[in-house]
Amino acid sequence: MKKILLIFLIFALFSSDVELTVNLVCAAQAPTSKVIAYYFHGSFRCPTCRKLEQYSKEAIETNFEDALAAGELEFKVINVETKENEHYTRDYQLYTKSLILSFIKDGKQERWKNLDKIWEYAGNRQRFIDYVKDETGNFLREAQ
Repeated sequence: MKKILLIFLIFALFSSDVELTVNLVCAAQAPTSKVIAYYFHGSFRCPTCRKLEQYSKEAIETNFEDALAAGELEFKVINVETKENEHYTRDYQLYTKSLILSFIKDGKQERWKNLDKIWEYAGNRQRFIDYVKDETGNFLREAQ
């Protein structure tokens, strides 16, 4: 990997297209696989739905700082009621607000999991966070 970066840097010194070189270096460093944690919601957001998002975000951001920084994990909040996001309802068979883990390898989704117990644990913040932490940790380990 270091040799590849060195080659790109040398190329950058002699290249007039610096933007292309920067993109190539970034592409060489980008992970080939990652996990995306999607929190899906609708346009109407009740207090429990907002709590689900808050707890999901907290669980991901406080327990997986390194994976987030390395690009191995992403957290995205998506409204499935907007035109461009309607496909997620079909893709993940969504029927309510949900937290989905999606394993992406070489730009293609390999598998996914609906963390359906978030509703069951919504009344217990620590149990909710532990559940999301455990499931996300397992998904990340399997992704490596």
